Amino acid sequence: MSKWFAPITLEAQTAKLVPLSHDHLADLQAASAEGELHKLWYTSIAAPEKMEAEIDRRLGLQAEGMMLPFSVIDQRTGKIIGQTTFLNLNSTNRRAEIGATWYAKAAQRSPINTECKLMLLTHAFEDIKVNVVEFRTHHLNHQSRRAIERLGAKLDGILRNHMIMPNGSLRDTAVYSVLPHEWPAIKANLQWQLDKPRD
Repeated sequence: MSKWFAPITLEAQTAKLVPLSHDHLADLQAASAEGELHKLWYTSIAAPEKMEAEIDRRLGLQAEGMMLPFSVIDQRTGKIIGQTTFLNLNSTNRRAEIGATWYAKAAQRSPINTECKLMLLTHAFEDIKVNVVEFRTHHLNHQSRRAIERLGAKLDGILRNHMIMPNGSLRDTAVYSVLPHEWPAIKANLQWQLDKPRD
């Protein structure tokens, strides 16, 4: 693993990011089953029965220096409610992607995603000093695209016929990025979103 992206625990008020472990299997299976997230055709969330293999895959990529996977803990309940990662790590060009993110249905539309993105982006730009953070999602995953755009990330473009999905369909991938000079304004906006009263 690149030493510049070493396993770390990141903590905020509602969310805590801990290095992925096989000990998280049962909670991740329960989170994936909630709302049958794994059945959304435009995502790649592992079904409960495939979660162990997904943990193995992510930890294998970590061992190769390509990924730094986290489990997401809801601080209000102490339960693991999803996953997120730094991936496509490129130390030569100081690039990283934030992705492979999903949350149990109950955690969606809560402060958790905003807190996670604030922690990850802060770590990437302020601790690691990356040149760019990238986000990628299925071009038809409007919920994910809106969330990325709310962060303040800019659309770089669409990679057409980029991937073959598990159902055999071809995925066009929307690619977004944040650059270091954009980070202070994005950080202030994320903090404002967390501080404002919630309905």
